[in-house]
Amino acid sequence: MAVLEVARPKLSPARMRPRDVMRVGAVGLRTRPLRAFLSALGIAIGIAAMVSVVGLSSSSGAELDRTLSALGTNLLTVSSGTTLMGEAAQMPKDAEAMIERIGPVEKVSSIGKISEAKVYRSEEIPEAQTGGMTTYAARLDLPATVGATLRSGTWLNAATERYPAAVLGSAAAQRLGVGSIGADTQVVIGGVRFAVVGVMNPVALATELDSAVLVGWPVAESRLGFDGHPTTLYTRSEESELEAVREVLAGTANPEAPNEVDVSRPSDALAAKQATSQAFANLLLGVV
Repeated sequence: MAVLEVARPKLSPARMRPRDVMRVGAVGLRTRPLRAFLSALGIAIGIAAMVSVVGLSSSSGAELDRTLSALGTNLLTVSSGTTLMGEAAQMPKDAEAMIERIGPVEKVSSIGKISEAKVYRSEEIPEAQTGGMTTYAARLDLPATVGATLRSGTWLNAATERYPAAVLGSAAAQRLGVGSIGADTQVVIGGVRFAVVGVMNPVALATELDSAVLVGWPVAESRLGFDGHPTTLYTRSEESELEAVREVLAGTANPEAPNEVDVSRPSDALAAKQATSQAFANLLLGVV
């Protein structure tokens, strides 16, 4: 006996029209407005935080690139290290002259630390309150070599380097309470009154100068007992020959004990600092 099959109509899934979708989606907004507002606020804060982190990181990176472009990446620093016995090493007095003989070297300047010459605002300051400042004898071409600029006043010259005149680093000036330079602005260095002739801006590639008090090489030897040995030399070299110069600097500065000399590239430290900052920013983005 044959069974008759009845044709069934094909069923298609129901679809909501856009107007219905909007109406259903708005139910939550109408029934729980505070919850909807807080959810939207949380999303907005999250997006704003991400944009801010990325913006600050990119801005600081661009600022570093501009700084390095202005100051140059061809600065190498040669400083006294330690002996095999762990004592402070001493560079020869003619280290600067020997480095000048290196062909690709374009500029050389130096500073010499005067450990016993403590700095005070006046004789009334207690001896123990040194403020963490260091006195250095400085060459006249130091600002041009390290890319330093002055906030006020002038740098040492052929006349003032022979007399009690000093230039303050940015941090040293702040600790001493020296703002603008006047004819009667003085500080006491090693028991001798020095006239302050200038205040420097922060030095990006030589941060040790920020807390320094700088005097002329001749007056340091005649009035402050300076022994004439440089402690840090700054060199500018041809960019293409920088690594070659870097390899011979220690042996040239101190031929008898090149292991007692430290050679560094300050721009590498800035770049490493920026890389650390960038890594932190990326980590924060991942957390967000």
